[in-house]
Amino acid sequence: MRDERLPLVRRHAALRCAVGDYGPLGFNATWAYLSATACPAPDLRSDSAALLRALGTLEESRAAHLTEMDAFAASRRVEKAAGRRTPRASDTTALRFPRWPSSAPPSRLGLIAAVANRHSAFQRIPYPDETLSPDVEVRQLANLHSRLEDCAASYLKALGRLDRRAAAELTDTAHGIRSLTRPGYSPLNMYLLPWLRFANLLTYVAGASFAIEH
Repeated sequence: MRDERLPLVRRHAALRCAVGDYGPLGFNATWAYLSATACPAPDLRSDSAALLRALGTLEESRAAHLTEMDAFAASRRVEKAAGRRTPRASDTTALRFPRWPSSAPPSRLGLIAAVANRHSAFQRIPYPDETLSPDVEVRQLANLHSRLEDCAASYLKALGRLDRRAAAELTDTAHGIRSLTRPGYSPLNMYLLPWLRFANLLTYVAGASFAIEH
């Protein structure tokens, strides 16, 4: 990616491979974050300097992530020696949910771009056929979908801000979606899990935006 003798298209592809290996917000949301923070223009394929800025941002985040993982591993060694073999759920939150590890607060612009990208994808997800899960009322699915859409629209309209009431609504919506998912294979999960991933991203960026302001 750093070899400026190579065509931009190859370097662009190399950066996408790097995001495939390390994409803390998910591939598409991470790519949107990097594109927004590294390049004034909307396309990284035409700007060598922007590609390098994006790589630097990704590398800084990965370095912060590795530092966190080293600290987590050291903590777990101590806990195991003390007899606690299983980590608390709160200890593994960073491993299970999207977030942007960094030595500095994440970019508000980058987070907004990530949400905008995933919001567009959320709107294109086919709506589940109610016959996939007869134990779930159609009204319940429609309500959760509408509430998640409203939360995303509110976040974007406010340029990366959610007030406490909207944040509480988002938390409740994510819980409602999670409660409908099923362990193992379930046809309904094909629809609900993308909803839940989007809700988890929104939950993270809403909290991160609040932390940036304070």
